[in-house]
Amino acid sequence: MTGTGRDLPQLLGEARRWFEEGLLAALAAEGVPAVTPPQVQLFAALDQDGTTVSELARRMGVTRQTVHQAVHSLVATGLLEQVPDPASARRRLIRRTAEGRRTHDRARRALDYLEDQLADRIGKDVVAALRSALEQPWGEPPTG
Repeated sequence: MTGTGRDLPQLLGEARRWFEEGLLAALAAEGVPAVTPPQVQLFAALDQDGTTVSELARRMGVTRQTVHQAVHSLVATGLLEQVPDPASARRRLIRRTAEGRRTHDRARRALDYLEDQLADRIGKDVVAALRSALEQPWGEPPTG
């Protein structure tokens, strides 16, 4: 623990919330239907050609039921759709609609802007070092 009294997971959580709040505000300013942080996470976890609910649940570390709920709400807003998986008649893929792709592009631009703003505030070298550290493979968490 550092002199701030906050451990690294707390600091990482605060950093994630900073980006989420900035992203949600930017999307709202552009008239995108209201979305929640878990919906944003699901949206970001999608492959370009679509992803199964099971794979989304694995990537997000949540249950399939949680993913189903988020998918249904995003389908209702017109941002996602469910389509048959060409590789398996039993599975369906979740993918972005045309409006969902436009929203994804808006979100990407907003995140780039937020990262630039962060670099202006704490320094480009610090942001580059932070990115480099987070991109390193950490391996499995130690046990015991």
